[in-house]
Amino acid sequence: MKKIFIGLFVSLTLFSCSSKKDAKSADEIKAQINQYQKEIRQIEKKIAGLEEKLDKMGQAQIVGNVVSVNTLTLKKVPFQHYFLATGTVEAKNESYISPQTNGQITNIYVEEGDKVTKGQLLAKLSTVIIEKNIDEIKVNLKLAKTLYEKQKDLWAKNIGSELQYLQAKNKYFSLKSRLNTLQSQYDLSFIKSPLTGVVDKVYQKVGEMGTPAMRMIHVVSLSPLTLKAKISERYLPSIKKGDSVLITFPTFPGMKIKAAINRIGNVINPANRTFDVEVNLENTHYKIKPNMMATLNLRDYQTNSAIVVPSYLIREDIKGKYIYIAVKDSGAFTATKRYITTGLSYKGNTEIKSGITEGTVIITNGYNNVSDGVAINIK
Repeated sequence: MKKIFIGLFVSLTLFSCSSKKDAKSADEIKAQINQYQKEIRQIEKKIAGLEEKLDKMGQAQIVGNVVSVNTLTLKKVPFQHYFLATGTVEAKNESYISPQTNGQITNIYVEEGDKVTKGQLLAKLSTVIIEKNIDEIKVNLKLAKTLYEKQKDLWAKNIGSELQYLQAKNKYFSLKSRLNTLQSQYDLSFIKSPLTGVVDKVYQKVGEMGTPAMRMIHVVSLSPLTLKAKISERYLPSIKKGDSVLITFPTFPGMKIKAAINRIGNVINPANRTFDVEVNLENTHYKIKPNMMATLNLRDYQTNSAIVVPSYLIREDIKGKYIYIAVKDSGAFTATKRYITTGLSYKGNTEIKSGITEGTVIITNGYNNVSDGVAINIK
C-alpha cells in the first residue's frame, strides 16, 4: 500500500512539472510571435521608405507583399447631371385642305412632293353652273341699274311715285348682292394653299366630287418644327424655359442639335404624372420629318464646385459605400477604407457629398487588390 502511494505521488509531481513547463513555453511562443509581428511592421516601413526612394529615382518596384497602385489627388471641379427623355417631332404649320363648297374636281395642279407657297392654286372645282348664273345676274343687274337711275332722277323732280322708285332701288341692290354671293362661291371653287410648304399627300383625283368634309390635299411646312416630350413631374423644379437641350435622333445617329426649351406645360397629366415640354427646331436641311422620334438630354442639376470620383471606384458593404484612399505614415503609404456619402452620377462619375475632401489621395488602378491597412506602393 505504501508503494502504491509513493508511486502516485511521483506521478503527480512529474505531471505538475510538465504542465508548468508547457505553459511557460506557450507564453514564450506568444511573446515571440508579437516580437516577430513588430519586426515585420518595422521592416515593411523600411521597405516602403526604400521603395519611395526608388520611385523618385524612376526605379519603383513591388517588394514583398506591398501592392502597387495608382492614385489621384482630388480637386473640386464643376459637375452636371443630365437625364434622357423621348419626344416626337411635330409640324408647327400643316393643313389638311378640303373644299369649302361642293363641286366636281376638274383640275389638280400639284403632285405629292411639290413645294408650294402661300396662296398658290392647288386645284379647281367645276364652275360651269356658277359662271352661267353670274352671266345671267350681270345682264339683269345692268337693266336694273338703268331703271333704278331713271326712277331716281324722276323722283328727284317729283315725277312718278315713291313706290316705283323704291321697287327699282330694291331690285338693283338685291341683284348686286346676289352677284357678290355668286362671285364668292366662284372664288371658293379655286383651292389655294394656306401656307408655304410641301405637298405631302393628294387624297382625291380629277373627276371626283370635292366636299367640305373630305380631305383633298395635305400640305406641311418642314421648318420650323416643334419637338414635344412628356417629362416626369419630379423634374419640374429643375427645368425652366430657356434651358439648353441636346437633341439626338435614332434615325440619324450622327445628328446632334442644341436648342432651348420654348415652353413648359402648366398642367400635370393625372394619368401618368407628366408635364409637356416643347422645343423649337430649325430644320435647315429638311432632314427632320414630322412624327420622327427624338431623344432629349436635359440638365436637372449643376454645381461649379464638387468632389467627383470615377463611379467604378466606389464599393459597398453592410456599413455603406466606401472608397480606398492612400494615407502616408512615417514615410510609408497604406490603403485606408473611407466611408462616403454619394450624390448623383453621370457619365461614369459620381459626386461625393461627404467622407472625403479636396486634397484626398484616392486609389485608382489597383483598388481591387487592396484592403484596409495594406501597404501600397504608389506608381
